[in-house]
Amino acid sequence: MTTRLRSAVARLLADSRLSVLVAVAVGWLFVVGGRFLLPAVLPQVKTTFSVGNAGAGLAVSVVWATYALMQAPGGVLIDRVGERLLLAGSLALTGAAVLVVAFAPTYPVFLVGCGVFGLTTGLYGPARGTTISRSFPRNDGAAIGATLAAGSLGSAILPFLAGSLVGRVGWRLLLGVLVVPFVVVAAFAWRAVPVRSVGSDSSTGSLLANVFAAVRTPAVARAVAAVTLLLFAFQGLTAFLPTYLVEVKGFDQSTATGLFALLFLAGAGSQLLAGTLADRIGERWVLTATAAVAVVSAAAIPFVDGVLVAAVVVSAVGTRLAMAPVSNAYVIDVLPPGVQGSAWGVLRTGFFLVSAGGSTFVGAFADRGLFDEAFFVLAALAGLAAVLYVGLPTRATAKRQGQASFTRE
Repeated sequence: MTTRLRSAVARLLADSRLSVLVAVAVGWLFVVGGRFLLPAVLPQVKTTFSVGNAGAGLAVSVVWATYALMQAPGGVLIDRVGERLLLAGSLALTGAAVLVVAFAPTYPVFLVGCGVFGLTTGLYGPARGTTISRSFPRNDGAAIGATLAAGSLGSAILPFLAGSLVGRVGWRLLLGVLVVPFVVVAAFAWRAVPVRSVGSDSSTGSLLANVFAAVRTPAVARAVAAVTLLLFAFQGLTAFLPTYLVEVKGFDQSTATGLFALLFLAGAGSQLLAGTLADRIGERWVLTATAAVAVVSAAAIPFVDGVLVAAVVVSAVGTRLAMAPVSNAYVIDVLPPGVQGSAWGVLRTGFFLVSAGGSTFVGAFADRGLFDEAFFVLAALAGLAAVLYVGLPTRATAKRQGQASFTRE
């Protein structure tokens, strides 16, 4: 397995388009790292604005919901203006958005800032996927895995630093300084990502017909339903994991955020390995195994006792991130090329919008003293995803199933 991973990494490093991969991956590192920095400082945010767990969970849900709402427009814009403008523009606008979040004087303004942050980062996701898929058609699983692994590293490093420093510098400054890397990476992306010819060949009606046809295709419907369940569970779990470890399990905040960082480090390794493995043996069993581990790890969280046990369980939770590169590569590849960006963006809006409710769901349970029960429900949702993945057809079969369903002009 290690040999396969090394081989995949070597192929990516030797590719002439490496600068594209680096630019997209570094941008994703800060987009996702900034998003998961918020859960790491939720105890301080709650104190600043005098809100409970439900109010804190709502803020995280707003980030994810507005991110979801921007996926469809972002996907349509890929086919209209191209990925370079979207990637660089998203990063630059997000730099401004973090300032709104960091220096919000009241809780309502803070929620508005969270919404703006979600909208601006929402432009990045669809363009990230199609840029990598187009640039690395023979190794899309490995390349997407490397990109998402960079995001997981950001999700480990930024929250860990925030948890370690928040007591000394405050959560506002920690968020505010993110404007610098966002602007710098925006300039890098503008230089590295090539311009491509754009101009969709599909009308609005044709676009909608293709999206509905894609959803009706058994393979896409299964993949999207399963990823929605896993994302809802993961969103609810990660939004409150540091808070749960501090308030329920009695860990200090630096230890809790260190464990939170471990989750994403494990996820980064899993994403690299899963993308490479799926390129070789197919997606079905990689995704099924990932969902099965998600069931066990979520159900085990209430039984955590001590740092060592917590580290093992949290690492297992992190392997759920292996789902993303495999699922993304699979769905993007079976969508019709002419409206690939548009259809992918619409589908992402659907599953991210539903999954955004995960944090509010867990927060509402927590305020009723049902933190543990919430994790059991999330484990059950992951179990449903595993059942869906068992019946997932190969890419070749999925394309044959969808060929007659997709309309093209």
